[in-house]
Amino acid sequence: MKIEAACIDLDGTLLDTIPDLAAAANRMLTALDMPPLPEERIREFVGKGAEVLIQRTLVAAGVASVAGDADHEQARVHFYDSYRRLNGTHATVYSGVIEGLEGLRALGLRLACVTNKPAEFIAPLLQRFRLADYFEFAIGGDTLAFKKPHPGQLLEACRRWALAPPQVLAVGDSLNDAQAARAAGMPVFLVPYGYNEGCSVHGADVDGIVSSLSELPSLIQGQNARVS
Repeated sequence: MKIEAACIDLDGTLLDTIPDLAAAANRMLTALDMPPLPEERIREFVGKGAEVLIQRTLVAAGVASVAGDADHEQARVHFYDSYRRLNGTHATVYSGVIEGLEGLRALGLRLACVTNKPAEFIAPLLQRFRLADYFEFAIGGDTLAFKKPHPGQLLEACRRWALAPPQVLAVGDSLNDAQAARAAGMPVFLVPYGYNEGCSVHGADVDGIVSSLSELPSLIQGQNARVS
């Protein structure tokens, strides 16, 4: 079917946010009187939302806490307080993102930002990097009762647009994005430069891997021309 819209991931796809996430995680550890972890180690913990990042960081630091217990809740408060101050401070836009978004918009595609990032952090980050105007709406990891790799966020975007899943392309950087898209019945492209919890995306069940979002417009234009 002709592609009419795209759901695009945020962390690891549009922006490299690891410097801010790692700094917030390490400030959390410092507040708990624990030594910081290397940024590259924390990079492996990103992908399934802030709660999983917090839990994985605590486990790596040797804290046997579980979500909901006193240690985890204290850590959670420290992380969120730090990240609210750091969000976007050291993040950067990946090469080709602006060109890709401009090209997708020129094709008439409707765009949404669909991410496991908590909703409160999405708008400030997109606005800081002047990306907000490209997207009709954003769906965060706590907008609904589920997050990727569950297909619910992507299906909610389809519902808002009144489009069938095969008409909506999912774009991300991880197996979470690929699994969510496949479960939703959507085509999916991944970028190889993101996080994917420390693993390569090559070999994932996807329709393609693009080195940059700037490659997407011509690919979609070609696909749509073939099915017109």
